[in-house]
Amino acid sequence: MQTITIQTVPFTDQRPGTSGLRKKVQQFQQPHYLENFIQSIFNSRPDLKGGSMVVGGDGRFYNRQALQIIIRMAAANGVKKIMVGKNGILSTPATSCVIRKHRLNGGIILSASHNPGGPEGDFGVKFNAENGGPAPAAITEAIHRESLKISHYRIADSADIDLDTIGTGTLGKMAWEIIDPVSDYLELMEELFDFDRIAELLKSGSFRMVFDAMNAVNGPYAATIFNQRLGAPATMLQGCTPLEDFGGLHPDPNLEYAKNLVRIMFGDTPPDFGAASDGDGDRNMILGNRFFVTPSDSVAILAANAHLVPGYRQGLSGLARSMPTSAALDRVAEKLDITCYETPTGWKFFGDLLDAGKVSICGEESFGTGSDHIREKDGLWAVLFWLNIIAATGKSVQEIVESHWEQFGRNYYTRHDYEGIDIEAANKLIADLRASFPRLPGTVYGSYTVKHADDFSYIDPFDGSITEHQGMRILFARGSRIVFRLSGTGTQGATLRVYIEKYQDRNGNLFEETQQALEELITIADELAGIREKTGRNRPSVIT
Repeated sequence: MQTITIQTVPFTDQRPGTSGLRKKVQQFQQPHYLENFIQSIFNSRPDLKGGSMVVGGDGRFYNRQALQIIIRMAAANGVKKIMVGKNGILSTPATSCVIRKHRLNGGIILSASHNPGGPEGDFGVKFNAENGGPAPAAITEAIHRESLKISHYRIADSADIDLDTIGTGTLGKMAWEIIDPVSDYLELMEELFDFDRIAELLKSGSFRMVFDAMNAVNGPYAATIFNQRLGAPATMLQGCTPLEDFGGLHPDPNLEYAKNLVRIMFGDTPPDFGAASDGDGDRNMILGNRFFVTPSDSVAILAANAHLVPGYRQGLSGLARSMPTSAALDRVAEKLDITCYETPTGWKFFGDLLDAGKVSICGEESFGTGSDHIREKDGLWAVLFWLNIIAATGKSVQEIVESHWEQFGRNYYTRHDYEGIDIEAANKLIADLRASFPRLPGTVYGSYTVKHADDFSYIDPFDGSITEHQGMRILFARGSRIVFRLSGTGTQGATLRVYIEKYQDRNGNLFEETQQALEELITIADELAGIREKTGRNRPSVIT
């Protein structure tokens, strides 16, 4: 193997966001663009030289070409061993599992998560650290600094390796191994859940489910786990062949984009249970018979019923949620007499809490739920958790949710997304909100009085570092709130997310339609921020 050194110049737009570097495919296909970023990872991580790592992706367009480049660059940068998912496939949760099980120095995930794929779609690169979780800010900032001063990158002048056959080989001094992308992850799931009980449910003939992988990475995982291991009929699965463009779908498991599943679950003869996962397999949506479970309710219900699941029967050390996620989880923590931590959005903020044993289950309102079994959110894990609860209780999805409300009260909750809006308009909206905050406390809007307004900041409980500007919060009396936040997961324009929440105790009306229950707060949100006036949008792109 010959190593060649290629001269290059920096790109100024390679600062990783909350989930790595995401850009349009054409941007990554520019000469040297991908290589610069990968070399910046190696330059900032000296432990990879002589170390071991894993690489895989969600199967989207440009995945296979990028993998071959990364493998050759790993060899040229002194990596001792690299593990690669067969066919280039490795879900984000499975990548975390592989890093932790095999004690690797880290891993690279090729994905833009729930963003569309294909030649005109999005692509992304994310580095996960040795704990299996997304790189914390110190690492991503180090990568960014390297990207701004890079002058050359190293790559092996060699042929591509065969990604489609499980096996081993060498590239120069580096050993490579093509691994089954499912086996390590399946083994972990078998340790956590009562597979015998779930299998009995799925094969009973009286229980019907449908799982939609949205033509994305979790298809092979679902086929292996549900069909081969649990014995569920193949008819229970759809969209389980990963496609480079996700079959034209926007692989985001919500009511707007998972339309095939929603049509089935709200049709004439809906199954008992429905679920979907996203492009890289870390998000989930849960549905019952004509019934939608909000992600905020879902994580609270999993925590409240964890004693029914083998892997969590010993009890929970603590819980955590992202700030925009509803306070339903806090009420479970209060009853269990454990701490519920509130963090900024981004799974990396849960990492230190999980590593320190402070948290057992955590979740985000953006359809992400997980636990201390890995250091990523995990779509299939959440689906198996729900199936385990259903099998143990004999209740329907709706019965489980409504009995939870009757015990804890209900946090009426919705998220309104305004996607692809003008960046300057979005920034001005947030700036104007921030400027108005000092005069808001005590202001009355209809039946709501502002109690407090702030720009959420987070103090790390371990190193004392402060993460600022994580969302504009307006808190009302009696537990209601509105949160405004710009998301960092898109690649075009800005995405404004508006989170609206109202708490109803268990003695009140728990069964009102969500948008109706929140109608007054939705109107107040537009009035406070001037959304229509400043963005030109009359309605959200997505309502969940």
